[in-house]
Amino acid sequence: MQEKHLKIALVGNPNSGKSSLFNILTGLNQKTGNFPGVTVEKRTGFSKMPDQTTAQFIDLPGIYSLYPRSLDEQIVSEILLHHKSPDCPDVVVVIVDATNLKRSLLLVTQIIDLGLPTVLAMNMMDLVAKAGISFNLIALSEKLGIPVVPINARTGMGVDQLKKVLSQEVSPSKKEIFHVFDEAKRGVEELRHALEIDNDYEAYQFLQQPTSLSFLKAQELTFIDQVKEKHKFFPGKFHGAETVQRYGFIQNLLDEVTLEPANENRTSQSTRFDKILTHRIWGYAIFFGVLFLIFQSIFAWATVPMDFIDGLFASLSNYLNDVLPEGPLTSMLAQGVVPGLGGIAIFIPQIAILFAFISILEESGYMARVVFLMDKIMRKFGLNGKSVVPLISGVACAIPAIMATRTIDNWKERTITILVTPLMSCSARLPVFTILIALIVPDKMVWHFFNLQGLALMGLYLLGFAAALISAIIIKFLIRVNERSYLIMELPTYRWPKWSNVGYTIVDKTKAFVFEAGKIILAIAIVLWVLASYGPGDHMERAEEYVLQKSENLRLTEQGLEDRVAAYKLEHSYAGMLGKSIEPVIRPLGYDWKIGIALVTSFAAREVFVGTMATIYSIGSEEDQTTIKSRMRAEINPDTGGPRYTPAVGFSLLVFYTFAMQCMSTIAVVYRETKGWKWPMIQLIYMTVLAYVSAFIVFQSFS
Repeated sequence: MQEKHLKIALVGNPNSGKSSLFNILTGLNQKTGNFPGVTVEKRTGFSKMPDQTTAQFIDLPGIYSLYPRSLDEQIVSEILLHHKSPDCPDVVVVIVDATNLKRSLLLVTQIIDLGLPTVLAMNMMDLVAKAGISFNLIALSEKLGIPVVPINARTGMGVDQLKKVLSQEVSPSKKEIFHVFDEAKRGVEELRHALEIDNDYEAYQFLQQPTSLSFLKAQELTFIDQVKEKHKFFPGKFHGAETVQRYGFIQNLLDEVTLEPANENRTSQSTRFDKILTHRIWGYAIFFGVLFLIFQSIFAWATVPMDFIDGLFASLSNYLNDVLPEGPLTSMLAQGVVPGLGGIAIFIPQIAILFAFISILEESGYMARVVFLMDKIMRKFGLNGKSVVPLISGVACAIPAIMATRTIDNWKERTITILVTPLMSCSARLPVFTILIALIVPDKMVWHFFNLQGLALMGLYLLGFAAALISAIIIKFLIRVNERSYLIMELPTYRWPKWSNVGYTIVDKTKAFVFEAGKIILAIAIVLWVLASYGPGDHMERAEEYVLQKSENLRLTEQGLEDRVAAYKLEHSYAGMLGKSIEPVIRPLGYDWKIGIALVTSFAAREVFVGTMATIYSIGSEEDQTTIKSRMRAEINPDTGGPRYTPAVGFSLLVFYTFAMQCMSTIAVVYRETKGWKWPMIQLIYMTVLAYVSAFIVFQSFS
């Protein structure tokens, strides 16, 4: 029988330190997934408690109040309001920024009124001490009727005490902070009796926002509407009055428990930094400097481990060929599975470096400044300032970036953001970019400091960003809606990154790349091996005979004959037929049928391009399983007698992959977010046309 775990939800405002607390509680014993039926990310993890039981912690999205403004916030409200659900937590830990307690306590008072067992975790107590603030925490606990634990989620201070409190029985507060208005009492009582609801405030919330609660059945929604009409319940009127009443209570509470308020004359360190980092000139210069550092590092720091991994998998292929008996299984392992695995593993160092930088920028508070800094620019292109968050997130992955557009209230601006976000070069494009740049851009320094390959990579990212902005302008005029919205966000305090959190992010995101993208790459690598190893007719069985007939006047070495036989087999295989069928369409771009195979397979996911090329170029001499870069560099164009991957072909491919959609998962997410096939199809068509035309222009220009 499965052990029942205490289910503890971590709830709090954005930037309150929830994720830091979650990481320190669960360590690496955590997993990321989606809420059932919804593409909203949730993280769960387990931790051993002082009484030796195991508790399950759920890190919920940030929320300011139970009245949701986005889908993420709606999910949190539903979990806290659906008391009969198995997902309802046994205990709620509300993490608050103790330096801004007034704002944070609004959510605390709402959760207390829901009748849920609640613990208040007062985070950032180190900043409270620096600001000279002092609270009577015993009085605060008595006034709210819940345990209050001071913590510092970054250092771990107070976490053991929090776990000790949680391992004991936590009871709901007996305090009633918000008193339901007399005009609403009859409706609340009727609803509580009919739907068997636990308390007045839960029933009050059912009346306030029934359409936001997806767990309500159709007949329950009908009944709620009847109750509202019967008792003339007007939600808008009560919502404002409730907020006023709660803040009145909060102000009186703070007056009683605050022993020493903050020194208002003290200029914070964050304010001093913001004068430089958000400056109208220096701010942009520093931001582009940070981008430059990231792309230089991706090449400079990852070269050694990538070369090691590349050589390791090439050696493994040779080893398998040497020790295993000849046959289809050996061939599949050495020429299909191992190169496919190599196509995944070789890019782990670069993926890790990219996510390390993104995590550091978020942890330090600088990413929020970038959003603020870019807001004015975004508005000129018809985007909301909130569009910057999905666009920046798109550098990591377009799928969560598109989900992040849910915070944009305006339909037009959200739709434009969804349509242009995939133009931001995501981490899936990184393997394609790096392998092609390594082939056509010299690995040398400019002015003894700038790596030429790093500059090329940064140029591709900026090209994608420029394309996103230009596309946004065009789409803005095609979608005629005049409604505008505004950016409202809180700038968190600058902090040194917590390196354990950075480490967790690197491990989590790299693991996601290896296992999510890796499954696709490996599966396609095996399918490709089958398609490349078999073909119609007797071409595969009599390949050597056909090659000898065509090469009877040539003096071929044994090695040369094997390579020609392998090339003949690949050309006449099912994979070769697939590539040749689209070759007339892609030849104007400088591509041959082998590249055509990679273009088709990479529609599953962009990064499959590299795994495909690894598989294709490994179907060759069994005695010479050289690395993928070497095989691609040695590929000859039969029409010119020169290398296949010339600068013209290389830059054409780079531009094509910068603009092309080529990601089925992204199309599926756009379909889900826009609730139809209209916008995904428009997106796929315009990005494909843009990629094809741009690649054609680049190839013809360089040729």
